[in-house]
Amino acid sequence: MSGIDFTAMLFELKSCLPLWIGKIYQYNIDTFGFRLNGEERQKYNFIAECARRAHISEALMDAPKNPSGYSMFLRKYIQGGRVLDISQYGIQRIIDFTIGKSERQYHLIFEFFDDGNAILCDEDYIIINPLKNHTFKDRKILPHEKYGFTGAALDEITPAYIQGLLEQSDKDVVRTLAADMHLGGDYAEELCAIAGIDKNAPAHGMAQTAEGNADAAEKIHAAFLEILSRAQERRKPVIAKEKGCCPFLFAGDTAVTEFDSYNKALEAYYPLPKTTEKESAKPKLTKAEIIRIRQQNAIKGFDRKIAENQSKVDTIYANYGQISEAIAALDAASKQRSWQEIEKILKSSDMPIAKTVKKIYPDTASVDLLIDGSTVRLYIRETIEQNADRYYSEIKKYKKKKTGAEKAMERFVVPEGKPEKKEKKEGFSLLKPKWYHKYRWFYTSDGVLVIGGRDAGTNEEIVKKYLQGNDIFVHADVHGGSVVIVKGETQCWDEVTQFALSYSNVWKNGHFTGDVYAAERTQVSKTAESGEFVARGAFVIRGERRYFRDVAAGIAIGLQYEPAVAVIGGPITAIKARAKYCVTLQPGRYEPNDAAKKVLKALKGMIPEEEQKSLKNVLNTETVAAFVPPGGSDIIEQVRIDKSRD
Repeated sequence: MSGIDFTAMLFELKSCLPLWIGKIYQYNIDTFGFRLNGEERQKYNFIAECARRAHISEALMDAPKNPSGYSMFLRKYIQGGRVLDISQYGIQRIIDFTIGKSERQYHLIFEFFDDGNAILCDEDYIIINPLKNHTFKDRKILPHEKYGFTGAALDEITPAYIQGLLEQSDKDVVRTLAADMHLGGDYAEELCAIAGIDKNAPAHGMAQTAEGNADAAEKIHAAFLEILSRAQERRKPVIAKEKGCCPFLFAGDTAVTEFDSYNKALEAYYPLPKTTEKESAKPKLTKAEIIRIRQQNAIKGFDRKIAENQSKVDTIYANYGQISEAIAALDAASKQRSWQEIEKILKSSDMPIAKTVKKIYPDTASVDLLIDGSTVRLYIRETIEQNADRYYSEIKKYKKKKTGAEKAMERFVVPEGKPEKKEKKEGFSLLKPKWYHKYRWFYTSDGVLVIGGRDAGTNEEIVKKYLQGNDIFVHADVHGGSVVIVKGETQCWDEVTQFALSYSNVWKNGHFTGDVYAAERTQVSKTAESGEFVARGAFVIRGERRYFRDVAAGIAIGLQYEPAVAVIGGPITAIKARAKYCVTLQPGRYEPNDAAKKVLKALKGMIPEEEQKSLKNVLNTETVAAFVPPGGSDIIEQVRIDKSRD
């Protein structure tokens, strides 16, 4: 994709704002997938493949089994954040997401030129962490450095700017526009056609003609604005016969397929890899077979590395004289000149030795030489033999790794007739731990997750991490209580408010009813008024609240069997809808620990003895106590609900 392609794609993407960052995946070193949530519960999938393409997609690839370190880093900082803006610097192949989260702003920048990159910066564009560290001549992509945009901003691309490019160029017009103006070859040719100028004319000569050719710069600028207008506001996306995927049809080209959205055209042009029927039908491998395959692949990789390093040694000794001359010349030059000066001299030199130098590494005093079609890294302060020894050391290292992998393979050979042991399955399917289990939680009768803090610290945590999108903030109208977040739209407000009231000081003070209020996410803040202080776990609510009066306190704790066995607790109607055995509490005389023991005893009294052994890891004082409210409690009901485990 060129810079104009990104302009067209982003014009469509920005129309979806506001957006919130959902899941973040990294599929390989260059490819990311984002789930973006819209204001009206729309769901968008965004693909960013550095150095190649970015667009909205109907679906994402399957999530990697093990998330990458960089994707986990991004989740920590921006997952759940609001996308405030999406911008492009000039017509550079750069996307800048401005994201607000927890009263901070971040910039997630994707670069789609050279090798591509992803860079997270703070609000002042100070780099927090890039995907790839780079040091260039005019900028550094390193932590704590300020990120610098290169090239011209859109408002800086004027006729005078274009005239300057033409005057300084030693290329023809079309190559000048393609490279120096960052248009790319196809758009540069289209611009020349629109402007009615000879694309093969020397740029410098055009700028210095008798007419002065400010007229040429004016024509080029007008044609540039025309291309921008077509890409932004007059898009007619196509996949064309000659130019591929474009936001509009180029002159002289033929449309193969037309689309009503440029993102749809890009998705069709860059399809996601799909699992084939053949792949899905692969037999399930045993643990030993999986390990053997991994070791076999590792051994192949080690063999490849051994062969590569041996080839470099052979190249060094086969070209002993030429390499010796190169090392001596560069060593002598480095003692008299800087590496920057040496690099300039080599670029302008016609000597054969200069043509072999492909890259210089000043920090290690080394160079890459292209000899006999092979690139060899050489350290100029060392002899040829010492350089060769470096590659011999690599060969020894990979041979040692290969030996280790071969021994590891032998340990995982399954003798014939002795199948692998299978783990015994328990009689019940246990509920797997979820992220919200460390908080108070329940599901409403209409299936919406509700979470609540256990103390000031977790109150602070759930608002900072999990209050997002259209979530609702709920709290008892009393000092001291659980912050409650409703993660979706629900009709069961009687359950939500009973949950918030019961896990508050209303229960602790022995009261049976109280008031509860709800507020939108945007009304919740940690910023106090001037001269005031907001304590840990407390928040400022601005604007009108929705009140629920005379809510009844009440909690049920029960044992559910479906979809998995677990102790659950929360509002009475919600728990009775899911549990098979249930105990109901109201404010009373027994302290939380004593109440938990009584609830456990009551539940065990209802469960058949033959089941209790299988439930000992699920049903215990700790799992029950997690749902007992603060303060005193009394049991008011014990009930076995007529539900079949089947």
